[in-house]
Amino acid sequence: MPCVGDWLNSPLSIVQGIFAQNVPNSDWEKKVTEYFKEKLKENNATNWVPSLNDVPVHYLKPNSLVKFRCMVQDMFDPEFYMGVYETVDPNTNARVLHFGKYRDVAECGPQQEIDLNSSQTVTLERQTFYCVPVPGESAWVKEISFLTKAVQARVSPSTSYTPSRHKRSYEEDEDMDLHPSKQKEQHVGKSCCSGGDIHGCVEPKRLETEASAGHHVISPNCSPPLDLNFPLPGEKGPACLVKVYENWESFKVNDVLEVFGVLSVDPVLSIVNSEERDSSTLDPMECMDTAEEQRVHSPPASLVPRIHVILAQKLQHINPLLPACLNEEESKTCEFVSNFMSELSPVRAELLGFLTHALLGDSLAAEYLILHLISTVYARRDVLPLGKFTVNLSGCPRNGAFTEHLYRLIQQLVPASYHLRMSIESMNQSRFIPHKDYTANRLVSGLLQLASNTSLVIDETQLEQGQLDTAGVHNVTALGNLITWQKVDYDFNYHQMEFPCNINVLITSEGRSFLPSDCQVHLQPQIIPPNMEEYMSSLLTAVLPSVLNKFRIYLSLLRLLDYSISDEVTKAVEEDFVEMRKNNPESVTADDLHKMLLVARFLSLSAGQTTLSRERWLRAKQLEALRKGRLQQQQSVNGNEL
Repeated sequence: MPCVGDWLNSPLSIVQGIFAQNVPNSDWEKKVTEYFKEKLKENNATNWVPSLNDVPVHYLKPNSLVKFRCMVQDMFDPEFYMGVYETVDPNTNARVLHFGKYRDVAECGPQQEIDLNSSQTVTLERQTFYCVPVPGESAWVKEISFLTKAVQARVSPSTSYTPSRHKRSYEEDEDMDLHPSKQKEQHVGKSCCSGGDIHGCVEPKRLETEASAGHHVISPNCSPPLDLNFPLPGEKGPACLVKVYENWESFKVNDVLEVFGVLSVDPVLSIVNSEERDSSTLDPMECMDTAEEQRVHSPPASLVPRIHVILAQKLQHINPLLPACLNEEESKTCEFVSNFMSELSPVRAELLGFLTHALLGDSLAAEYLILHLISTVYARRDVLPLGKFTVNLSGCPRNGAFTEHLYRLIQQLVPASYHLRMSIESMNQSRFIPHKDYTANRLVSGLLQLASNTSLVIDETQLEQGQLDTAGVHNVTALGNLITWQKVDYDFNYHQMEFPCNINVLITSEGRSFLPSDCQVHLQPQIIPPNMEEYMSSLLTAVLPSVLNKFRIYLSLLRLLDYSISDEVTKAVEEDFVEMRKNNPESVTADDLHKMLLVARFLSLSAGQTTLSRERWLRAKQLEALRKGRLQQQQSVNGNEL
C-alpha cells in the first residue's frame, strides 16, 4: 500500500501503478484524479504538500507533488503531447506501454527506443496557463499560509529535499540559456542515476512529449532579461507554466486558483530546445514561431517551473484564516462561520473604533470605510455591476503621508491591495491596460490586471497640474471604466476585449475627485497628530494579533454572505421613498434611493444580518443624511462644489 512519501515524493510512480493496472482501460486517468483527491482529504493532507508560494523552487524535489496559489495571467495555445506511447527493446523486441501525462519529456530505459509509428500511440491535448502569484497579495497572507501549512512541508521527512547543487543566480541561468553547450556539458557529465530516481537519468533517450515544435529558448543574438510579466511593480515569487489536462474551459484569465500537481524543472528541456534551434536541417515551415515567442513560451525551467496539474480549484478568496471554499450553502451550516457570527457585534465595534482612530477621529468616515471594505459585485444587470461601492474620501491632508499610512493599515486588513499614487508622470508613463503582443504571442500585463476583491487605493492628494499625453488619457479613461462599469478593456491592437472585474476602489483626495465614485465622504479630522507616522504605527502595535485576525476574517467573510429583502420591507421602503419625494422633490432622486439601498445592504451585512430590517433602513437613511449634510456644509464654507 503506498505511503505518504510515495504520493508526495513520487506521484508519477503512483500514476504508473494505476496506469499499469488499468491499461487498456481508458478510466485510468479518472482513477488517478480520484486517488489524489481522496489522499488530500485525509487529515489536512493539503498542509503536507509543499507550496511554491512559500518554498524556493530549488528546495523542492523535482517530480514531487507541489501546490501553487496563483492568478491566471495568460493562456497559451493548446499543445499536443503523447498521452500513451510504446517503447521497444531492439535486442529482445519486447514492448512496453508508457503514459506521457504529467510529463514534459517521454521516458524510456537505456536499452529502449520509442516507437513513433506504433498503433498504440495516443496523441492528446493539454492547455498551458501562465500563472503568477496573486498581484498585491498582503504579507500577512503569505506569513499565515507559511506558518499554518508550509512549516509541515519543510519539517516532514517525506517532503524534505536537499538540492544537488547550489542555487544559481539569475545571471547564471541566463548564461546557461545563452550558452546551452555549457549546460549540456554539465548535464551529460553527471553520472547516471541509480534505478529508482528517474529524474537523474541522463543517458536514457528522452523525447519531448509536446508534439508542437515551436517552443524553444531564444537565440544567443537577442536576449534581454526575461520579463516574468507580473502586473504590479516590485512583485516577487515564481511564475509558473501550469499544464492543465481536464476542464480547462472552466478557467479564465484573472481567475485565482490553487493547483496541485507534479513539479517539472527538468534541465533537459533547455537542451532539447537548443538542439532543435541550432539544427540547420529544420524545416522552416515546421517552426513558424518567432524567436521571442519561443523565449516567452519556453523559458528556462529553473526560472519558470512547470506544474502538471492533477487537481485544481478556483478560490473564492485567499484569506488563509477562512476555509478555502465557502459557498452560500456551506456558510449557513459551517461551524466556523456560525461560531464567528455569534461574536460579530464586538468585532464590528472594535473595528469601527480602530478605523475611527485611523481616520483621525472621524467615526462617520469609519462607518463608510467598513461598508466599502465589505462591498463586492454580487450580480450584473445588463452592463450595470450591482454591489460596487467606490468611496471618495475627500478632505485628506495634501502631503500624502496620511494616505500612505492609511493604505498600510488597510493592507493589514485585506488579503490583496495596491496603492496607486496618481501624478501626471505616472499617468503618462505607466502601463495600466494589458495588451496583446503578437510577436511574442502573449498578453502583456498592466496595473489593472488584478484578481477579484483586490483593494485599489488611489491617492490624488499629490496630483499637480500638468498635461496628460495620449497614454495618460487612456489610463485615466481605464480607471473611470473600472470604477463605473467594473471592467477593463484589454488592448488587442485591432480590437478591445472586455474583462469584467470586481475591484474595491478607494480614492483619497483633497477636494472632490476628478474620477467617478459611488459615494463621497468628506473627512472631518477630530485630531491632528504632530507625527503622522508615529500615530499610525502606534495604532497597529496597540492591536493584539488575535484581534487583527478577527478583523481580517470579518471583512472577508461578510463578502461571501447572501442577502435578500423581504416583500414586506420592500413595500415599506417604497412608501418611505414616496414620502421623501413629497417632502423634498428636488433633492431626492432615484439615484439617492439606489445609494441608500446599497448602504442599507452593506450596513445589514456588517451587522451579520442577511435580510434588511426596518431598523437598518432607518440607520442607512441617517448615515446618508449626515454624509450629505457634511458635504453641503463644506460647500457653503468653500463656496464651490466638492
